[in-house]
Amino acid sequence: MENTNNKLTIKEKLGYGLGDTASNIVFQMVANFMLIFYTDVYGLSAAAAGTLLLAVRLFDGFTDPVMGGIADRTRTRWGSYRPYILFLAIPYGFFACIAFITPDFGSTGKLIYAYVTYGVLMTCYTAINIPYGALGAVMVNDPKERTSLQSYRFAMAMGALVIIVWAIPKLVTYFGQGNDQVGYPLAMVFMGSLAAACFLLCFKMTKETQTMPAKQSYRSLFTDFFSLFKNDQWLVIAIISLVTLILIGIRASVAPHYIKYYVGDESLLSNFLTLAAIGSVLGAISTNFLSKYFEKKNLFIIALVVVVISHSLFYVIDVDQIGLIFTVYFIANFAHMIITPIMFSMVADTVDYGVKKIGKRLTAITFSGHLLAIKFGFAIGGALAGWILSGFDYVPNEQQTEHALSGILLAFAGIPVVCTLLSLVVVSRYKLTELKVKQIQAELA
Repeated sequence: MENTNNKLTIKEKLGYGLGDTASNIVFQMVANFMLIFYTDVYGLSAAAAGTLLLAVRLFDGFTDPVMGGIADRTRTRWGSYRPYILFLAIPYGFFACIAFITPDFGSTGKLIYAYVTYGVLMTCYTAINIPYGALGAVMVNDPKERTSLQSYRFAMAMGALVIIVWAIPKLVTYFGQGNDQVGYPLAMVFMGSLAAACFLLCFKMTKETQTMPAKQSYRSLFTDFFSLFKNDQWLVIAIISLVTLILIGIRASVAPHYIKYYVGDESLLSNFLTLAAIGSVLGAISTNFLSKYFEKKNLFIIALVVVVISHSLFYVIDVDQIGLIFTVYFIANFAHMIITPIMFSMVADTVDYGVKKIGKRLTAITFSGHLLAIKFGFAIGGALAGWILSGFDYVPNEQQTEHALSGILLAFAGIPVVCTLLSLVVVSRYKLTELKVKQIQAELA
């Protein structure tokens, strides 16, 4: 590979971050509002909606290595990965809109429409997000710059979360005037257009400074994918990503239950989630600063320890200590969003290690495998939330028993502690320090 740049400008980092702003406009919409849209607006039963979300997410996960292989084989005047950002930006915004339309097709027809539109939306998400993730690995070689780039990325991604949580209910009310079947698609016209514009700006403000070889020996897509498992350092990060997203999936799913039933004041939910999102933004921003003074593996471990401690505190805080509950959750999200950009920069480092280990540069395949672990973790976390609530005899919209409340706390805080402790054990096997990565890059050069 030819590397022409070891430093990035602020403009390039902001441009790259706009790509994850665009990605998270849809991802956070799906994570926070898709289920309630399907049940309360679209008219699906909760069981049908849950099955739909699980089925599409699992299918979507299996498309990741396919898209990774396609992107790694792409050669254009714009590079290998940027063309997908350019040509899929507008379709991405369009499919985000039609997925929130409520057609008058009858119960069977509506279910089919939901499967098709949600499936197409997530397929388009994969087709643009896999090359976008890989782009970060070919913009710069320097490990610290990679961490800085990812901190910009996730700060702007969490900015999208704040926008979605705050703006969507207001836009639905404004456009729908009491009719959510009108309000949701019009709100998504606005958000889909914003997402498309962010992706187009991402294309314009970034460049691939590491040129992929004109010809490289590739086998089948799935042969390339399974060769990732020979890369032991990628496997370490994949396992950490899986358990981290289980944490996110289960905690996000039961956070409303924790506030509504365990704390006992549903009116606090909006402020609770918004403050957590702000903590995530600040955590991502802080990663850029802290990574200048800490080796990123050490910083990663420190953040994991803070996540363990903060979630453990929920077992000793009284439910009437609202300020303390908000503060601890803010700290938990702050620390967690230090973990995330470092984790993604580590994926880029495993690409370089993979060239030495496997003898082939599989940039997009590596990121697609990582995203596959993330999607599976998110799906498992959401499913675990439902199973735990059911196993502890949770009853919707009723006063919960002590047994049910203990299940809510287990899902909200206990399982995240277990997941983070497992990450601490696994990260001890990660050996790609910043010095080691630079040595590998020098050997490859």
